[in-house]
Amino acid sequence: MLKINVRGENIEVTSALRDYVEKKLTKLEKYFEDTSNSTAHVNLKVYSDKNAKVEVTIPLPYLVLRAEETSPDMYASIDLVTDKLERQIRKHKTKINRKSREKGYKGLEFVSQVPESDNSKDEDNIEIVRTKNIALKPMDSEEAVLQMEMLGHNFFIYEDAESQGVNIVYRRRDGRYGLIEAGQ
Repeated sequence: MLKINVRGENIEVTSALRDYVEKKLTKLEKYFEDTSNSTAHVNLKVYSDKNAKVEVTIPLPYLVLRAEETSPDMYASIDLVTDKLERQIRKHKTKINRKSREKGYKGLEFVSQVPESDNSKDEDNIEIVRTKNIALKPMDSEEAVLQMEMLGHNFFIYEDAESQGVNIVYRRRDGRYGLIEAGQ
């Protein structure tokens, strides 16, 4: 049985809300061989603009399922985040089962007899439709952000002028910027 840990930020987690979260997330158990050692961490947030955000993290052996959704209604956000997790599981089920068999991981297998919906595509085939070769120019992160903005992209790859390593700047969902420094 999947353990569910529900906590709230700026909201009291009522028994009705907790029961609804548990009811929705326990439906995901049908996809797993064994959930006895797994805990779903659910964070419910309400913002000053009256939006409700639900974040769910389910750490599994060698895999972490994570999704978040925001909407004006807390119950709708719970529904949306559960649907998103279910899509993630369906999309990656075959690939993860194959990798766990190859590497000998125990306890990660997804159940293979779950009925697939008729509109599901063959999602195991990842098709790369374009390859682009770029020359990395030495610059600092501020210049990289400016380049990214001028190009209208969400990320920009560059060579850091100081460390000479490959870095990536990106625009976060909150509108701020992030930096990924590739390990040397």
